[in-house]
Order: sequence, then structure tokens, then C-alpha cells
Amino acid sequence: MHRSTLTTLYQIGTTVIFGFASVAGRAAWISVLISTCIGVGINLLYVTLMHMHPGLTLVQWYPKQFGKWLGTPIAWMYPLQLLYVAGRIIGDLRFLIPNTLLPKTPHVIISSIVLIVAAYALFSGIEIIGRLGELFFPIIILLFFTQVILILSSDIINPQYIKPITGKGWKTIWESVWPLGITQTFGQTIEFAMIWPLVKESKKIFKVSAIATIISGIVIASLDILAVLVLGEGTFSRSIFPMFRLIRIINVGNFIENLDAINVLLFLTTAFFKICLHLFAAIRGIQQLSYAKNSRVFILPAIVIVLYLGMNMAANAPEHIEAGLKILPYNLWILLFFVLPGILFIVAWIRNRFKITIQ
Repeated sequence: MHRSTLTTLYQIGTTVIFGFASVAGRAAWISVLISTCIGVGINLLYVTLMHMHPGLTLVQWYPKQFGKWLGTPIAWMYPLQLLYVAGRIIGDLRFLIPNTLLPKTPHVIISSIVLIVAAYALFSGIEIIGRLGELFFPIIILLFFTQVILILSSDIINPQYIKPITGKGWKTIWESVWPLGITQTFGQTIEFAMIWPLVKESKKIFKVSAIATIISGIVIASLDILAVLVLGEGTFSRSIFPMFRLIRIINVGNFIENLDAINVLLFLTTAFFKICLHLFAAIRGIQQLSYAKNSRVFILPAIVIVLYLGMNMAANAPEHIEAGLKILPYNLWILLFFVLPGILFIVAWIRNRFKITIQ
């Protein structure tokens, strides 16, 4: 249960605030479903690599197949990237919370509190993080369905907004699928290869990951459909936080309204688990690559680095979002999530097939 809940919470991530595949406009939900199907295939590749390297983590695959001098520098790219992406989530918090619930609270206070709790979870271990995931997952699902019911009860849905279904055409849909749609959530799942060797029943990993991916895709697609039906294509595509705008419109009988806290709570919960998993994978990777005996010595330095990155990587929200939409996917994520794992799979298959060893 730990694995499925953590994977689902991880893949939903910050999409409860940001419109996933919003570039596709009213057809965003189609892009999500296509990305989800491809995401299942991506997970199959990662799990296959895990079975080809029994007992080894992601950062140990590359030195094993490419040799120490080439494989180790490649492996270091993953924990460093994870620290940066964890910093990006802190950046999300930095721009969202002061602009919604706590406008007068300093950014660093909010981010520090989240990271202090994350540090405590990391010191407690991945098992505790998994149990927390089990505890919060039903709450997240309950809040999600509550949000859907309230939207459907508010008489704010316009079915015309979703027509025509393909919106601007299939070209735009595919542009939102590749590379952002399959990297932002599903490609990032490769970091679970840092956790999979700790799982006792490794044969069930793909099944669990596939189910979690499908659940995540359905949740994200549902949020996109609701956002388009309520906000319209233009507002949905242009808004920085379309899901937050969606929840603010809810008004049931002039009694149930101002439910901003629901989306913020959803965001904080999924963001917290994503930060914890980024940090756990990064710290474990750094420990293995540096041959340190204890990973705990890296927790506090990693927390400080992530806090610094989150506070300084972007001057404003548009700049922050542009980096996530236009720079990272093309310049880093394609390489780390598809190109290198694809080459690794080919090399591992050839070496296993022909019994080739590297000294």
C-alpha cells in the first residue's frame, strides 16, 4: 500500500494548482490521458531496468554498465537534479501561499516550516513517509471528491466551453504531451528506482506503479475538464494558478464559498510528499556515490541547499513557470528520463545477451 499511495501522491504533485497540459486548452484532458498511457510504458522501461540490475539503485546502474569513469558522472546528474527540482517546489510555495492565504507572511518562513517537517520525516525514514502517505491519501481523495461535488452543485459549469473536443487540433495536443506532459510527472518517476531495491515484493512493482499512474492520470484529467468547463479555454490557458481560480468560484446557495483552503491544503500535502521523495532519493544517491556509511549527515545540508534554491532561482512567478515549461523539459529532462535510460537499456541488454563484462 505504501508504494501505490506514495507514487500516486507524487505523480499528482503540484497539478492540483497548475493546469496540467494547459497549452492544449480545452483539449488538455486528452493530452493528460495520452501522457498517462505513455507514462505506463515509461514506468515499464524503468521497472525493466530495475530487474536487469537486481539490488542496485538508479545511481548504481550507470557505473555498472558504462564503467566507473563514464557512469559515475552521469549518475551524479540525478541527485543534483532532484535537489534542484525540490527547490522548484519550494519556489511554487513561495509564489502561491503569499498570493493566496498568507499575503503578509515572509516567503522564507513558509518554506522553512515545510522543510523542517520534511527533515523530520527524512530522519524518521522512508517507512514513516510511506505510512504518512497511507494516512493522508484518503484525505486527499475525500477533498478531491468534495471539490468535484461542490463544483457540480454551484451551477457554474458551461458545457459549451469543452466544444469542440479537440480544441485547436491534434498538433497542439501532441505539443503538450511531448515533452512536458510525459516528463513533468511520469518521467520523474524514475527516481523511485532509488526506493525500489528496498521493496521486498519486487515482482509487484510494475503493477503498483501502473495502477498509481492510471489513478493520477484520471484525477489530473478530471481537474482539467472541470477547469475548462468552469473557466473557459482562454482563462484556463492564461492563468498561472487555474485550479486555484476554479475553487474560488464555488458558491453553493450563497452559503458554501471562499474555499481557497481546500486547494491550498491539497497542494501543500502533495507538495510535501514530493519534496520528501525528491530529498530521500537525492540523499540516498549522494550517499551511495560518495560511499558514505550514513545518509543522515546529508539531510540538513540538502535542506539548506533546497531552501536557498527555492528562494533565489526565480525573481517572479512567470519566470519560475517559464523555466519549468520551456527550459527544464528540453534541456535536462529528455536527457535524464528518456535518452540515458534508453541507451542504458540497450547497453544492458547487449551486455547480458553476449555476456560482456567491464573491468
